[in-house]
Amino acid sequence: MTSPRQQPAAPRAALSFPRQQARTQRFTLGVPRGFSVSPDGARVVFVRSASGADRSHKLWVLDLPPDGAPVERVAADPGTLLAGAAEELSPEERARRERSREGSGGIVTYAVDAAVELAAFALSGRLFTAELRAGTARELPVPGPVIDPRPSPDGRLVAYVAEGALRVVGADGSADRELAVPEDGHVSYGLAEFIASEEMGRDRGFWWSPDSDRLLVARADDRAVRRWWIADPAHPERAPQEVAYPGTGTDNAEVRLFLVGLDGARTEVTWDRERYPYLARVHWSAAGAPLLLVQARDQRSQRNLAVDTESGETSTVRAEKDPAWLELLPGVPAWAPDGRLVRVTDESGARALAVGERLLTDGTLHVRAVLGFGEDEVLVSASAGATAEAPETGEIHVYRVTDGGVERLSEGAGVHRAVRSGPVTVLVSARPDAPGSVARVLRDGEEVAVVGSYAQEPVISARVRLMEAGARRIPCAVLLPTGYAEGDGPLPVLLDPYGGPHGQRVLAAQQAHLTSQWFADQGFAVIVADGRGMPGRSPAWEKALLRDLSPTLDDQVEALHALAGQFPLDLDRVAIRGWSYGGYLAARAVLQRPDVFHAAVAGAPVTDWRLYDTHYTERYLGTPQDDPEVYAAQSLLGDDGLTEPEEPARPMMVVHGLADDNVVFAHALRLSSALLAAGRPHEVLPLSGVTHMTPQEQVAENLLLLQVDFLKRALGMVP
Repeated sequence: MTSPRQQPAAPRAALSFPRQQARTQRFTLGVPRGFSVSPDGARVVFVRSASGADRSHKLWVLDLPPDGAPVERVAADPGTLLAGAAEELSPEERARRERSREGSGGIVTYAVDAAVELAAFALSGRLFTAELRAGTARELPVPGPVIDPRPSPDGRLVAYVAEGALRVVGADGSADRELAVPEDGHVSYGLAEFIASEEMGRDRGFWWSPDSDRLLVARADDRAVRRWWIADPAHPERAPQEVAYPGTGTDNAEVRLFLVGLDGARTEVTWDRERYPYLARVHWSAAGAPLLLVQARDQRSQRNLAVDTESGETSTVRAEKDPAWLELLPGVPAWAPDGRLVRVTDESGARALAVGERLLTDGTLHVRAVLGFGEDEVLVSASAGATAEAPETGEIHVYRVTDGGVERLSEGAGVHRAVRSGPVTVLVSARPDAPGSVARVLRDGEEVAVVGSYAQEPVISARVRLMEAGARRIPCAVLLPTGYAEGDGPLPVLLDPYGGPHGQRVLAAQQAHLTSQWFADQGFAVIVADGRGMPGRSPAWEKALLRDLSPTLDDQVEALHALAGQFPLDLDRVAIRGWSYGGYLAARAVLQRPDVFHAAVAGAPVTDWRLYDTHYTERYLGTPQDDPEVYAAQSLLGDDGLTEPEEPARPMMVVHGLADDNVVFAHALRLSSALLAAGRPHEVLPLSGVTHMTPQEQVAENLLLLQVDFLKRALGMVP
């Protein structure tokens, strides 16, 4: 077998960890990702940058001949296609990448036809295709800037969005035409609206029919959405950016759906949009009619709808309800190849896979996603459920589920995911005892290749101990300084959580804990705890946050005190740091539990839940109109200042990007004003030009260094 050579590991003393982590974008550069497998098992397609410090991704093909060794080859190189010119992103593409937290460049995403013979992608707002068998790539001359190009299943056409219009062009570049044109500047066709891509996990706005003769196209109208203005004080000559931000309790974009023919003829798909305004999922395959998942605004009821492709009328396949909320998961709903409805449901008390009328899994598994289908099987990812024999802390595995039972396909402790088509599976595994991940290609269960990784080897190794703590068996990761000996005495403690929904941090993968290990090596005992609200155990565990976010803080305290009996923790010097929900949790910790926490670093914190978006916030807290007392109790501040702060006052560092359009900088400003009014010590670190993520190398590096400096000063660790 021939494959690109592994890049030599960087010399262990060549870079500091903060600089290396920033330069490698948390060691994600050079890692193969975005796998597609051809149905005939002849090809695996993926993207990967040329080194662990190169941000520009190429499109690659791994050929799997029936006789002979697998061979990797480049299918499309951005440097060649752009003739060496720097990549330029439109504002729409920048926003799209921000929603997906994509900080790299080049071919970061692509789409393929049904045979995985044609790929389409955008570069600098231009449309390119790659013929994956021949290994040739070309530009199609179309108006731009192009967003989200997708080949038809038969490979003859490519649909794409430009200036809010859905267009289609022949795969040979001929007959480019508009199919759906926006009526004005508030309307777009074929794009996911803000709340769908940021919170619902739906990043698409159009879907091809399996026969390639028409499309389902979402129309989003944001005219009713409240406008916010995000300015860059470092550049007063620039106009503020206008953002249509659907804050909690305010109007969302109006989303409608149309069946659009290749001649532009369209039929509206109808359902009770007043009762079910959220278009959460769309599935269209040869196994059945188009399938929609629409959700009520309170997220306690939803409907699986089948679409009549002639009339546009919909019929209910299944209605679902939950007294707390209904979780949206990847890959469902969908039709199995035999036409049965596939969904993931909490109705049994466990998060289980249902096919037709049967539940095929029970409480021993907690299903996380549906990954794909075979003729008589469903491929899922799952963690150990509440009734599992062993907790398997931090592990996520791949399972094959049939009517006859469940079979685990991944082996060994780790975080595993997979893509399958026909006889070939790509199984990607990250493990707690090794850096990075390994992508193994299996044919009929036997390994035939390993996709090469160019990722740099970290200059440090995470020595993570995974366990459960306290009466609630809270999943935890504990990291001590490298070389720490038992007689060295108690250590200052740093809690390093995310702590909120959808942000699992305790994972059986070394990569997940490198930053925590670096903080440990600065002289801390670091604890990462995933309390109630986090995914991975049971619906009841996740839904303990209904109308009350305090369990996320209570469980950090419980984990800390439980672990103090096992590890050398100095409970008189305890700090906490976090970003986004973790920033909110860190700030809440020192404001409400200063008896436990002595300092905090709050990064991009939500401080007033009235300023956050609809779908996320209302799932847990309702609306500020209906539940004002809930918002007052769960926010860090209100109209009259801090919400019931406790004494003594503890030092806090507040870090926030000025360009953040997810958790806007107003959260940090209002918190600082309230802290100042209350006479409480704090520092504010504004990051000019930084959004909710910090891809800038120098900013990301110095951000770690400044946090350590603050924490050591706050805990009295420096003279």
